[in-house]
Amino acid sequence: MPENLDRPVFVAGHRGMVGAAIVRRLQALGYSNILTASRSELDLLDQRAVLDFFETYEIAEVYLAAAKVGGIHANNTFPADFIHENLVIETNLIHAAHQGNVQKLLFLGSSCIYPKQAEQPMRESALLTGPLEPTNEPYALAKIAGIKLCESFNRQYGRDYRSVMPTNLYGPFDNFHPENSHVVPALIRRIHEAKQLESEQVTIWGSGKPMREFLHVDDMADACIHVMQLDQEVYAEATEPMLSHINVGTGVDCSIRELAETLKEVIGFQGALVFDTSKPDGTPRKLLDVSRLEGLGWRAGIGLHEGLQNAYQWYLENMDHARQ
Repeated sequence: MPENLDRPVFVAGHRGMVGAAIVRRLQALGYSNILTASRSELDLLDQRAVLDFFETYEIAEVYLAAAKVGGIHANNTFPADFIHENLVIETNLIHAAHQGNVQKLLFLGSSCIYPKQAEQPMRESALLTGPLEPTNEPYALAKIAGIKLCESFNRQYGRDYRSVMPTNLYGPFDNFHPENSHVVPALIRRIHEAKQLESEQVTIWGSGKPMREFLHVDDMADACIHVMQLDQEVYAEATEPMLSHINVGTGVDCSIRELAETLKEVIGFQGALVFDTSKPDGTPRKLLDVSRLEGLGWRAGIGLHEGLQNAYQWYLENMDHARQ
C-alpha cells in the first residue's frame, strides 16, 4: 500500500458502474484526495474543458473509467455514437493527462477487443489477429485505439499509462435499461418484472448457448488499483511495449442459459425461461486468459452466485434509480 494516500487521484466516469466501484475501493483503502467531476461539471467530449481541468488540478493519477457502453442492441442501433464518443473521450483524457504531466494513468478497455474467433481462453496476444465481432466492432475499435494511445505515449514520452481489459462486468450502479443494457442487468430486470407480474414465462434473447465470463464490479475495482500500484518495472516485465494491456476476469465462464437459471433461482421466479432464437447470439464464447494478472498477484474473490445476489439486492434497494 503506498504511503502518500493524499495525492490527487482523478476517477473519470465516477457515476458509472466501474468508476463508482473504483471510488468506493479507493475510499476504503484510505485515499483522501479523490477528484471527480459530473457531466455538468466537465464535458469529457469538450477538449478545451478537459485540458482546462487538468491545468487547474495537479493530478497524480488517472483512472479512465468513462465510456459510452451498452449491450448488443445498443451497439447495433447506435454504432456511430459508440465509436465517436469513446474515441473522443479517451483521446481528450489521455492527451490532457500528458499535457498536464500526469505520469500514471489506467485505461479501462473491454474484452470485445479480441477477434470473434479468437482461441479460447483469449490471451492478450490475440489482439489484432483477426476480424472483430460485427455487432460491437465500432466500440471495440475505439477501445483498441485507447490501448494504442497509452502505448504510444509510453514509447514516445516515457509515460506510465497502463490498460486493463475486463470481462463482462455487473453489480451496483449497472445500467438496467430494458433495451440498452448488458445481459446481467437486462435479465435481472426482466426476470424480476416477470416475478412481480406472476408471468408463466420470460423470454430471453438468443439461444442461450453462448458462453460468457462474468466479473463483479467490486472485484474489477480491486484489480484496477492492484495493477495501478504495481512497480513500473514489475508491470513492464509482465507485459510488452506493444502488448501492454492486462486481462481482468475470473477465468471461468458459463452459458447464458446457466446464467439465466441462476438468476431465476436468486430472484425466486417460478415460471419458464423461453429462448428467442430469432435474436442474435453475438460471439459464441468469450473467456479471458487471466494468467498474466494472476502472475502479478491478483485473483477474483467474488463467486457468480454471491455476486448476482449482491447485484439483485442493489437493484431492489435502488429500483427508481436503476430503472432510469
